[in-house]
Amino acid sequence: QVQLVESEGGLVQPGGSLRLSCAASGRIFSINDMGWYRQAPGKQRELVASITSGGRTTYADSVKGRFTISRDNAKNTVYLQMNSLKPEDTAVYFCNAVIRIFEYWGQGTQVTVSE
Repeated sequence: QVQLVESEGGLVQPGGSLRLSCAASGRIFSINDMGWYRQAPGKQRELVASITSGGRTTYADSVKGRFTISRDNAKNTVYLQMNSLKPEDTAVYFCNAVIRIFEYWGQGTQVTVSE
């Protein structure tokens, strides 16, 4: 059994920063891709950023230049540094990990960007 545990999100003012982390635990031999998705009310879940085991990153156009994804393979942990946050970044953020052919999800953490 594999579990992904995310850090708490929170309320941030526009222009502010927030860092999310997600630690994987359980029967893990190696993790392939790790990533962050988000889902705003009334919208579909969308990819925010992903990172391969070798460190290659992919970002949604809407967050390029503002968000940075990184990972610590020794700790099975992925991070998302979010800077210059905008109200449209408000969503529930989900951690994702691909282990072998299986996909795992975190429970989701709320990020609200508002005055």
